[in-house]
Amino acid sequence: MKTIIAACSQNLSGSRASLRAALRTLLTVPWPSQRDVRALLQLLAVLQWVLSFLLLGTVSLVLLVCLVFTSFWPIPALYLAWVIFDWDTPEKGGRRLPCLRRWPVWKHFRDYFPVKLVKTHELSPSHNYIIGSHPHGILCVGAFCNFITGSTGFAEMFPGIRPFLTTLAGNFRLPLFREYLMSGGLCPVTRRAIGYLLSKNGTGNAVAIVIGGAAESLSCSPGVTTLILKNRKGFVRMALQHGAHLVPSFSFGENDLFRQVVFEEGSWMRSIQLRFQKMMGFAPCVFYGRGLISGRSWGFLPYAKPIATVVGEPVTVPKIEDPSREEVDMYHEMYVRSLLKLFNDNKTKYGLSETDELRIV
Repeated sequence: MKTIIAACSQNLSGSRASLRAALRTLLTVPWPSQRDVRALLQLLAVLQWVLSFLLLGTVSLVLLVCLVFTSFWPIPALYLAWVIFDWDTPEKGGRRLPCLRRWPVWKHFRDYFPVKLVKTHELSPSHNYIIGSHPHGILCVGAFCNFITGSTGFAEMFPGIRPFLTTLAGNFRLPLFREYLMSGGLCPVTRRAIGYLLSKNGTGNAVAIVIGGAAESLSCSPGVTTLILKNRKGFVRMALQHGAHLVPSFSFGENDLFRQVVFEEGSWMRSIQLRFQKMMGFAPCVFYGRGLISGRSWGFLPYAKPIATVVGEPVTVPKIEDPSREEVDMYHEMYVRSLLKLFNDNKTKYGLSETDELRIV
């Protein structure tokens, strides 16, 4: 018995010693620095944004369909009734929540890259505007951060101007995702939605349109600046019909956030992408970014590359209810010249060389 008690006492003493040693080791481990904490918060902010845009709509749809076959079927039934009742809201300015624009997470999102907004000219609240956003990139990070969140100071730079960003109308048919988009100030890129903001919502509205759209994302790669704009003239006609001034903007660094496998014109993979784009409205890009744990691994998060969105000089547009083709072509040419000037005046300031050119097709 004494032998057993002695053995237990020895083990207990050893355990206490081991515990004290473990505590001493733990105390010697350095705590995360403020820089490490900021980096983690920035990474999480970008992660929630990417997952929201890539998965929120699909996951919500699948979840509601599954609930139909359970005892919780009243939930999808009530939501379906709400969507039917609320069907036209996206086309009528949406339902933006100012508190979402001021959400602190967007400051961490901004600082991850970082993203900044550059003002070159004033925008008067007595007019409406169509802002052409270039280039599309993969996920339109610059356009989202500057025109949807308040993290880069759009409201302070352009007082009295309410920015809106347009996206595919199909996104507003996905459950919960439509509410998320509207709360931030996104609207469908349709004539009806844009026309409402430019004619029935007062003045001081700035509707940002990513003109190159899904087709432009197929040509997105670092070191290449190609815009699909030559035959995109619908936004100019809309501007003329409503007397909205045209404002070019360019996000330098947008094409550096991901690496994309670009298939050659005429290849079977390229033809599949184009066919899918025509049917669904968006292009299935084959791209990759950095991983969640390490910036050196492959993943679906964007690389931390700086983005500078420069908002250029407005092109004054008169109100013409039924503009002719010649008038549309004239103001389209004026817009292209203004965009080229914006690009050439700022390219060397934000990472490009003097010899880099903007290719418009």
